[in-house]
Amino acid sequence: QVQLVESGGGLVQAGGSLRLSCAASRSIFSINAMGWYRQAPGKQRELVAAFTSGSITNYADSVKGRFTISRDNGKNTVYLQMNSLKPEDTGVYYCRADVVGAGTSWGQGTQVTVSS
Repeated sequence: QVQLVESGGGLVQAGGSLRLSCAASRSIFSINAMGWYRQAPGKQRELVAAFTSGSITNYADSVKGRFTISRDNGKNTVYLQMNSLKPEDTGVYYCRADVVGAGTSWGQGTQVTVSS
């Protein structure tokens, strides 16, 4: 497994921006899939953005054009740049990594709150 530590959450007004970081305990170069999920109060955890099959990006329809996922292999870190934030983006954001032969790892989550 891989240890994941998220950071960068906080309180922001609607229309603002935040950048989340997910630092991994090992090289992410060969991790099969890695990305961000979120869970709003009373709702199921959902995909926000992820790298799959190494470099292919996948975004939830609700964040396309506003959020960008990126990675720095040298720092073993994946980022989520969130622009034009909306109150409905509020939730706990989790980093996830899927490693072939080692299963799925989750971070502890970071709270994002967008006020109207």
